[in-house]
Amino acid sequence: MPAHNPFKSALAAGQPQIGLWLTMADAYLAEVAATASFDWLLIDGEHAPNDLRSTLAALQAIAPYPSHPVVRVPLGDTALIKQVLDIGAKSLLVPMVDTAEQARAVAAATLYPPQGMRGMGSAVARSSRWTDRTDYLDIADDEICLLVQAETVTAMKNLPDICAVDGVHGVFIGPADLSASMGHRSDPAHPDVQAAIENAIDTIVASGKAAGIITPDPALAEHYLQRGCSFVAVGVDVLVFANAARQLRARFGADGVSAMGVPAKENATRRAY
Repeated sequence: MPAHNPFKSALAAGQPQIGLWLTMADAYLAEVAATASFDWLLIDGEHAPNDLRSTLAALQAIAPYPSHPVVRVPLGDTALIKQVLDIGAKSLLVPMVDTAEQARAVAAATLYPPQGMRGMGSAVARSSRWTDRTDYLDIADDEICLLVQAETVTAMKNLPDICAVDGVHGVFIGPADLSASMGHRSDPAHPDVQAAIENAIDTIVASGKAAGIITPDPALAEHYLQRGCSFVAVGVDVLVFANAARQLRARFGADGVSAMGVPAKENATRRAY
C-alpha cells in the first residue's frame, strides 16, 4: 500500500490544519476530543504526564476518527523516537531544537538506514500492523512527518539552517519558551516577541516548510493563519476543561444561589440527567 499520512500531505499542499493540545494523559478524553473533528491532536509527552503506554492508548483511541495524532516527545532522543514510531505515530513534534545539527540528528532518528538510523524492529510493532503491512519498510520513510520546535533566541538565529535540513517537514514556534528566552517570561504578547514570531513565520514559509504555532486567542490564531502558518493549535484540553468548570462554578455565588435566583442544589436537581 502507498505511504499514507494525510496530515503531512495537507501541510505540503498548504492546507491549514487546526489542532488541539492533549495534556490530560487519558485515552478516554483523547477519544472525546477526537469527536470534535480537529484536523490534528497533539499528544503531549513533554509537559503532560504521558509515558509510552499512555501515548499508545491515546493513539489507539484516536485511530477510528479523522483527527490526525501528532506525538510530542520530551526530547530528541534516538531510542525514544524509535519507540514512539514503532507504536504507530506517524507525525512527531520534537521540542527545543536550536541548531541544524540537532535537527539533522532528529531527522536521522526517524529514517531507516541507509538514510537514517531508525532501528529495524517493525516486525513486532504496531507501525507495520505486525507485518500485515508487508511493504512497510519501503514506505515508512515517506510516511513520517517530522516537526521541530524553534523556541529560543538561539533557534531564531539558526532558523534558516534548521529549515534547510532534509527530513524536517515543519517548524513549530513555541511562544512561551521563546518569550522567556527573550527576557519576557509569561508575556508572549510582548511586541518584541510577536515581532520575532512573525519574522520566524516568514522565514519558515519562505523556506518551503510548514510553519506552526499555538495560541488560545482566536483573533491571533486567525492572524497567524493569514501570515502563512499551516498548522495552528487553538487550545489545550485541560485548560478548556478548567476554564469551563470555573465558569460553571462562577455562575453560582458563595451562598449557592445562581444568577437565576434558584438555589444551586435545587437547580442541579431540576437539571439532573
